[in-house]
Amino acid sequence: MSHAGVNSPGCRSSTGVAPSWLGQPLRIENDKGGETSFREIVDSSPALIHTGRPDGYLDFFNRTWLDFTGQPLESLLGWKWTSYVHPEDVGAFLQKWRTSLATGAPFEEMARIRRADGEYRWMLLHHLVLRDGEGRIIKWNGSSIEIQHRKQVDERLRWITCTDIEDRKRVEERLQQENVALREEIDKASMFEEIVGTSPALQTMLSRISKVAPSDSTVLITGETGTGKELVARAIHRRSHRASRPFVSVNCATIPRDLIAAELFGHEKGAFTGAMQRRVGRFELADGGTIFLDEIGELLPDTQVALLRVLQEREFERIGSSRPIHVDVRVTAATNRNLEAAVASEAFRQDLYYRLNVFPLEVPPLRERREDIPLLVEYFIDRYARKAGKNIRAVDKKTLQLLQAYPWPGNIRELQNVIERSVIVCETETFAVDESWLSHQPRARRSGRLYLPQKLAATEKEIIEEALRESQGRVFGPSGASAKLGIARSTLESKIQSLNINKKRFKTRPESKTPL
Repeated sequence: MSHAGVNSPGCRSSTGVAPSWLGQPLRIENDKGGETSFREIVDSSPALIHTGRPDGYLDFFNRTWLDFTGQPLESLLGWKWTSYVHPEDVGAFLQKWRTSLATGAPFEEMARIRRADGEYRWMLLHHLVLRDGEGRIIKWNGSSIEIQHRKQVDERLRWITCTDIEDRKRVEERLQQENVALREEIDKASMFEEIVGTSPALQTMLSRISKVAPSDSTVLITGETGTGKELVARAIHRRSHRASRPFVSVNCATIPRDLIAAELFGHEKGAFTGAMQRRVGRFELADGGTIFLDEIGELLPDTQVALLRVLQEREFERIGSSRPIHVDVRVTAATNRNLEAAVASEAFRQDLYYRLNVFPLEVPPLRERREDIPLLVEYFIDRYARKAGKNIRAVDKKTLQLLQAYPWPGNIRELQNVIERSVIVCETETFAVDESWLSHQPRARRSGRLYLPQKLAATEKEIIEEALRESQGRVFGPSGASAKLGIARSTLESKIQSLNINKKRFKTRPESKTPL
């Protein structure tokens, strides 16, 4: 891979001029009586040197940095460099960097940085602030050194000093406590480090996050309920060059269907009954940043059309206005529905699906990440024990085996709820879970009785099946089942899927003619 050389414009700042190291461009007289720019000296230095603007936007990396990462300057500028920080380190690293940006305090932090060959190496990174005569920050000057060997020596020394098995156990326990403490210090606003685990399925997903985050591509996140799709969307935002701009989350399933367009695109005063004043929509609020559309499959057809226009043209109109509004927004969307099936049944626009599905990202269910369960249990126990003011020192062995064997249909959300409930009732220093809370079948089904939710679902299924039978399996249109039931087509499609109704069996087959 070619890199920008010392005399190449590629090693200049993003403004196209040599960066002002220590606040002013310097030139030094060489031994031949000529002048050498300080930038050329910085580029030839074996140290990894970079500079940043007052807001933290890194605008220069020297040649040594480019050689280390194997990337051109354009791939590191701004906040793009964060995609080369190890996924386990980037959350705490960015939290500390933003604290320094806010306070002007010197920055120093260790992190693993991905080298050109794909290997992560431990680095110690420094940033010092440069101020003008009035004390205002005008520049951040940074340097980094590799400390891989030192980290390895430190780890070896830790174990050498352990003289027996009991000492080793104490060191392991102390390291576990340090890891939990570190996770508590991570920026909860980013929520990135709440994606806890080391399983191959999770690491594959995190690798894909690292690859897509620096781009502006639209991402469609799929996965079962409770797998943490919003955490993934936030992680993508935090590792993008939009990280300092807004992240706006919209759950399309929780907003009344007749208000979703006004919520997304805003409305003018008097646009409809109850619109007493002009309202800015979520897309305007997210301008320059990222908007996350959860439960995207619940959008009505007319809202799907408006969203398609935003993705294609980056503009929309508020309800009640004809003036187009241009926005610069990255769109991430999520669903637990099968959108391909929705497209096939005409419940979801095919062109919108292809616009959203630029970079598909599937979040693995917890049953495919069983090796992550001990880490997640430790994480949630520590969180809820702190809130409850309890001191839980150990996990019952049988409980851990039970948690790892359970299939977790509700995924991480279900695990989180079970841990929180168990911490509340825990009265000792050993954590345990009531096995009855992890039943493999609903309690109502085991007792052979139907309670109110089951009765309602059964009645609803009968009504929908009767409407499909009368409409010969047709969902939409004047004679379709949705019109007969008086509900939106997308709502009916969602209910058909959740109630496991096979609408194809209601379609009338043409009668076969007996040959003469």
